[in-house]
Amino acid sequence: MPVMQLDHVAIATPNLDEGSAPYLALGLHPDGPDEDIDTQGVRVRAFHVGDTLIELLMPTRPDSPIAVYLEKRGPGLHHTAYRVTDLDAEMARLQAGGGRFLQAVPTPGRAGTRVTFLHPKWGQGTLIELVEHPAGVHQAGAVQ
Repeated sequence: MPVMQLDHVAIATPNLDEGSAPYLALGLHPDGPDEDIDTQGVRVRAFHVGDTLIELLMPTRPDSPIAVYLEKRGPGLHHTAYRVTDLDAEMARLQAGGGRFLQAVPTPGRAGTRVTFLHPKWGQGTLIELVEHPAGVHQAGAVQ
């Protein structure tokens, strides 16, 4: 079984500035500019906490998964994400063991990553994301 590391915790928010207030009060600073991920219909603002990120997710269109989530549940914890070294191999391994994915193939994520999501029913009510960073990236979003 591969060793995984927590990559980020994602928080859904209708407004990045309002959603950032608690993290700024804690003394955290955004990790670069906000990034739009068109395939997910989301704008992301990330904050480093050691080797892990807090990602704030704001919808950029009304039909995005984050917009739907906010409509149903309001702001708050959306998912946890785990870093893997070989996303395709990890997807195959999990599928062989009964893992259920929301999409059949990985999609682009923040900072050049490839991502996929496991179905929350498979994750006991928790949406789980797997993240593969591009070669040369060892720390959450930081090129070494």
